[in-house]
Amino acid sequence: MPLVLLAMTFVTLLVVANIVAVKLVSIGGWTLPAGVIAYPFTFLITDTISELYGRRIASRVVWYGFGLSVVMVLLIYVARILPPASYWEGQDAYDSIFGSVPRIVLGSMAAYLVSQHSDVLLFHHFRRVTTDRHLWMRNNGSTVLSQAIDTAIFISVAFAGSVPTATLWNMIATQYVVKVCIAVLDTPFVYALVGAIRATQRHDIETLGPNRAS
Repeated sequence: MPLVLLAMTFVTLLVVANIVAVKLVSIGGWTLPAGVIAYPFTFLITDTISELYGRRIASRVVWYGFGLSVVMVLLIYVARILPPASYWEGQDAYDSIFGSVPRIVLGSMAAYLVSQHSDVLLFHHFRRVTTDRHLWMRNNGSTVLSQAIDTAIFISVAFAGSVPTATLWNMIATQYVVKVCIAVLDTPFVYALVGAIRATQRHDIETLGPNRAS
């Protein structure tokens, strides 16, 4: 079922983004958390789910992602405190990398809950305004606005105090620019996904139709 695959893809992108965001990368003089390679695509998925299955199901997937991210943090923590084998020398490296994950995830989850729910609500607001026309407008409009919220909250919570203030502002600005660019570039993929699923899974969409909030 496409909805299951979309939800699985969403959670995978979210979990991967939270883990790799520990690493800061420099691209063309811009400092960015490595999570930028995965997280922006979660908005593509929620917009696709919103378009096909409605606000309630999209919001439910967002909450599932939150719950599974909490599970990820707990498992990483348990693995961290388990006594290492006497011959294993990687504990310091593990602590150095995964010890930062809880703060990263805290920032991510604070931003995630606000921005993803904002994205779903804005998507359906634009849907009503455009009377179901112009998918590109609600896809980009909801994502661009919600990504601004997401970036400001995430960077502030995850990195404030650990990097210079100037770097913090640079990270907010540059990450937002990258996310907006990705949002614009992913529009054809939203159309392709929506079109393909509508063409092959009309029964499932009609069955779940009553859950759609107009």
